Amino acid sequence: MDKPTDRRALKLTEPADRRVRMGERLREIRHERGLTLAEVAKRSRLAVSTVSKVERGLMALTYDRFSQLADGLGVDVSALFSEHGERFRPGEVAVSRVGEFRLHETENYSYEMLFPDLWHKGMTPMLGTLRPLETMRFDRFISHDGEEFAFVIEGSVTIHFQDLEPVTLATGESAYFDSGRGHLYAAAGPDGARMLVVCTRPFEPPEPSST
Repeated sequence: MDKPTDRRALKLTEPADRRVRMGERLREIRHERGLTLAEVAKRSRLAVSTVSKVERGLMALTYDRFSQLADGLGVDVSALFSEHGERFRPGEVAVSRVGEFRLHETENYSYEMLFPDLWHKGMTPMLGTLRPLETMRFDRFISHDGEEFAFVIEGSVTIHFQDLEPVTLATGESAYFDSGRGHLYAAAGPDGARMLVVCTRPFEPPEPSST
């Protein structure tokens, strides 16, 4: 398995470098599956320009978009973050130690993707670091198939829902919702916040072809 990310080394790695590595991984999977940019874009329901920018390390996708991308490629979401993975099997017990995650940063969030080397999981757990809403830039609500659990570890978090009143959670409080409803997370205070988010996926994508 890949060497896990060590939290102590995070400041030594620039976000741009991580975007480039993600793009290289995406291109590798696309070539393995014999797909063109246009084919991946059509299957993912994304613009060709978006897929191209991600491959070139010019754009970092939010969870809903890289979930779409994984579906379009026919791979597990975790395969975008880790080159080598093992399928989660019935009866198995997996443990994540401190610092074992893959960091994914967007313009608004930092995601620490837990168990990146465990593929075809029923859930996608991640730790998120948030900033106050007024410092963030959004052009749309995020939505994706499945359900979502959010637990505030530090600070307070406001979840903004499409067509619903926002919900503010204090440290130790949580929410569970249909992630098909548009939603956004933002720190409710000036000092940012930390939270655990667990997303489910309603179906399992096919395993990558060995040919």
